[in-house]
Amino acid sequence: MTTALLLIDLQYDYFPGRRYPLWDAGARLANVETEVAAARARGEFVVHVQHLASTGAPFFEPGTEGVAIHPRAFAAAPDAPVIVKRHADAFHETGLEALLSQHGIERLRIAGMMTQNCVTHTAISRAADRYGIEVLASCTTTVDEMIHRIALSALSSTRANVIDPPRG
Repeated sequence: MTTALLLIDLQYDYFPGRRYPLWDAGARLANVETEVAAARARGEFVVHVQHLASTGAPFFEPGTEGVAIHPRAFAAAPDAPVIVKRHADAFHETGLEALLSQHGIERLRIAGMMTQNCVTHTAISRAADRYGIEVLASCTTTVDEMIHRIALSALSSTRANVIDPPRG
C-alpha cells in the first residue's frame, strides 16, 4: 500500500510569540520531525499543506512571516511538494487529490495543526473517502488540550483511525 504523510498547516503563526499560538506546539513539532524521518525511512510520500488566508485575516495573512511553513517542519521534508489551501479541507479547491493520484497513494497519515478544524475536515472530506486514513494524535494540536482530545474522540467514531505512533 502506498502511503502519504500530510503535514497540515505547520506554520509560524501557530507557534509561541506569534499571532495564534497553539497548545503544546513545540512538542508536537518535535513529534512531527520524528514522524517525518520514520515516514521517509519507510518510503512514504510527504506533502506539506499550507493555509493562505485573505488579506486582513487574524493569522496566515499573505505577505507575513506567519504564513510561512515553520523552518523545522520544512527542513524535515525540504523536497516535499507544498499544497496551498484556503479552506479547512486540504482537498477543497486544491491540487491535493491529483497529486496523491499521480503518486498512487492509497493511505493517508495526517499530522498538523488545528485538530478540530483542518485536520478533522481533511480526514473526513468526501475526497478522502478513497483512502485509508490515520490521524497521528501526538503529531496534531489545537488551541488547548481539551479541544484536541474532544476532536480526536469525535474522529475515532468515523472511518479515520486515530493512532499515536511510537516515539524513539
